[in-house]
Amino acid sequence: MKKIDLSYKNQTLLIISSLFCTYFFWGATYLAIRFAIESFPPFLMVGLRFTLAGAILFVVMRLLGSPMPTLGQWRGAAVIGLLLPVLGNGTVTHVQLTVSSSVAALSIATAPIWMAIFSSFFGHKITRQEWLGIAVGFVGIVLLNLGGSFKGDITSALLLMFAAASWSFGSVWGKRLPMPQGLMGAACQMLCGGLIAFALSLGFGETWPNHISDKSWLAMLFLVVLGSLVTYSAFQYLLKTVRTLVASSNTFVNPVVAFIVGIWFANEQVTTNEYIALAIILVGVFLVLSASSESETSKEV
Repeated sequence: MKKIDLSYKNQTLLIISSLFCTYFFWGATYLAIRFAIESFPPFLMVGLRFTLAGAILFVVMRLLGSPMPTLGQWRGAAVIGLLLPVLGNGTVTHVQLTVSSSVAALSIATAPIWMAIFSSFFGHKITRQEWLGIAVGFVGIVLLNLGGSFKGDITSALLLMFAAASWSFGSVWGKRLPMPQGLMGAACQMLCGGLIAFALSLGFGETWPNHISDKSWLAMLFLVVLGSLVTYSAFQYLLKTVRTLVASSNTFVNPVVAFIVGIWFANEQVTTNEYIALAIILVGVFLVLSASSESETSKEV
C-alpha cells in the first residue's frame, strides 16, 4: 500500500513540475524566440533548436536503455514533429518577425478551444459549456484582430490561428498514433521536427547569419535547454498522463508571462484592446477547460 501511495505522490509531483515548466518556461519562450530571430532566420532557428534538443535527448534515452523506435513509431513521431515543432512553433517564430511576443502568445492562448473542436473528430462530444467557451474565445480573437496589433495585418492573424490549430490537432492526434514510450517519444518528435524545419529553411533560401549576437546565442540556449529539452518533454508527459485540455492549461498563464517579460525586458507595448481581448479569450478557455473534466472520456483521465 505504501508503494502505491509513494507512486501516486511521485506522479503528482511530476505533473505539478511539468505544469510549472509549461506555464512559466513556455511563457518566456516567446520573448526568447524574438531575441533569437534577431540573428537567426526563423526556420533555421527552429531546425537548430529542435534538432539539437531532440538529438541530445535521443542519445540520453538510448544510453538509459530505451529501445530503438520502430519504423511505425518514427512515422508517428514525424507526423507530430511536423504539426507541433514545425507548423505550430515554426509558424509562430516566422510571424514574430513582425508581431510582438506578447501578441503571439495571446493568439496561441486559443489552443484549448481548437483542441475541444478537434477532440470531437475522435468521439468527444462537445458540451453546451464548451460551445459557449468556443464562442467567447472567438469573440476575443475577432476583437484582437479588429483593434489590436493585427489591424490591417490579416496574414499574420491567419498564420497564428493556423499555428494554434496545428499545435492543437497534433496534441489531440498524437495520443492515437504509434509513438516511442516515455521521453523517447519527445526526442523523436523534436528530432524529426527539427530536420523538417531545416528542409523548409533550405527551401525558403535561408542562410547562416554573418553575425550572431550574444543575446541571440543566450536565447537559443534557453530555447534548446528549457524551452525544448525540459518543457517540450514535460508537455509530452502531460499529454500521456492527464487530459489533453488540462495539459494545454498553460495557455492561461503563457500570455500573462509573455506580457510581463515582453514589457519588462523588451519594452513591448500592449494596447488596452489587447488586454480586453486577453481577458475575453481566457474566459473562453476557462469555460472549455472547466467543462472538460466532466465531458472527456475516461480514457483521457
